[in-house]
Amino acid sequence: MFKRVLIAEDHESTSISVRKTLEDFGITNAEFTYYCDEALMQIRKSLHNDQPFDLLITDLSFEEDHRKQQLAGGVELIEAVKQIHPQLKVLVFSAETNPAVIDSLFKASQINAYVRKARHDAKDLRKAIEYIAQHKTYLSESLKPAIKQKNAFEFSSYDVTLISLLSQGTLQKDIPAYLQQHNIKPSGLSSVEKRLAIMRDSLEFAKNEQLVAYCKDYGII
Repeated sequence: MFKRVLIAEDHESTSISVRKTLEDFGITNAEFTYYCDEALMQIRKSLHNDQPFDLLITDLSFEEDHRKQQLAGGVELIEAVKQIHPQLKVLVFSAETNPAVIDSLFKASQINAYVRKARHDAKDLRKAIEYIAQHKTYLSESLKPAIKQKNAFEFSSYDVTLISLLSQGTLQKDIPAYLQQHNIKPSGLSSVEKRLAIMRDSLEFAKNEQLVAYCKDYGII
């Protein structure tokens, strides 16, 4: 199990709850901070003293106050921490539910677990800690369907072009002219309509506007 844990959380009640969960595992060496800059400083200090933390539990959003911060939130903190302590296990404990953000945390930031702040989150947090201790990743069950849907459809460069044109205000009937001008095939209107229909059906959307909004939310365009 973990020997030294750092909790970065700006709500004291949540921090107390997290520490109680850690104590249930017999983890008593846990420090906490309300600020991302201070969390990074504590991690640097622990490395310098050859007493590194082996788990970071952090929120994503931190309320601003009188103290100016260089690190705006949890994502920036994780990125900075990974540069100086890449072996550090990271558990994100947040109310964020955007699948694109969460998916990026696992793929780009290499976090080990994501627990959503919600009802019964203490139980969820315990499971996440157990999974990380067993060298496994963990994601709250309530978030899995949304992440699965995000990764269910593979967008080709042709798909991205069509959706990007729609997002820029190009009418569907005018897309073939753009494709022909840029030598992009297939460029026929029927091909464009069929491809858009396939994307909508796969993602269970009725309108192109929903498809465009989805792709914007997930950073596809």
